[in-house]
Amino acid sequence: MTGAAGKVGTLLRPRLAREGRTLRISDIAPLEAGPGEETAVADLTDPAAMAAAMKGVDAVLHLGGQSREHPWADIVEANINGTQVLLEAARNEGVRHVALMGSHHAAGFHTRPRTGADLPDYAFPRPDTFYGVSKVVMEALGSLYHDRFGMDVTVIRLGTCNEGSADVRGLATWISADDLARLVECALTATGFHVVWGVSDNARRWWSLKAAESIGYTSRDDSEPQAAALIAEQGEPDLSDPVHDRAGGVFTMRELGGKW
Repeated sequence: MTGAAGKVGTLLRPRLAREGRTLRISDIAPLEAGPGEETAVADLTDPAAMAAAMKGVDAVLHLGGQSREHPWADIVEANINGTQVLLEAARNEGVRHVALMGSHHAAGFHTRPRTGADLPDYAFPRPDTFYGVSKVVMEALGSLYHDRFGMDVTVIRLGTCNEGSADVRGLATWISADDLARLVECALTATGFHVVWGVSDNARRWWSLKAAESIGYTSRDDSEPQAAALIAEQGEPDLSDPVHDRAGGVFTMRELGGKW
């Protein structure tokens, strides 16, 4: 697991622990290993460090990189170059299964389908930020390494992963940490190349679960029990507002003067 020190990595580590499984956790900074874990300090963009971290690995969960919008050069180095270095290290080690943590920001400018259908898993990329562009490239790299080198790669277009939804938008986009762990387990054994939405089966969900379910994912959680308290505090969401109508929410909106 790369990026193991981050929010999502911290949520997933205990949930991916299994008897007989060794979870090698990697980040740019030293980590303290828990039960069933071993650590590897590695910069994603350092081929030698990534090759060493990959030794003996059966499957890779890639969470590392810049997790928020940053200047273009930073995004390219961490998220694009870093992903390519990681995939090359995995290929050289003979790793078969890779799960790449993508983002809904790769498709941020897509709006709710007016037909009432869900937004497809393979919705054409419409990134909302430089960060979103990097996740589009991640999807393309995953496709390349599957088609050219035969690796089994699943990209998860992650929604909002927290212990609970922080706002009314999240009632649609939320994925519980438990559901994400279930989805990751499916991604780490799936064959072929897949792009799936990382979302729980929320009553207010509008992103498709078909591709995720095709690799064995079954969501057990729903944000709706959180709805009453959030709506009482923030009001019922206006679905015509870009925050709720666009996959990328506030990241698709401009500030005055045309600046992001």
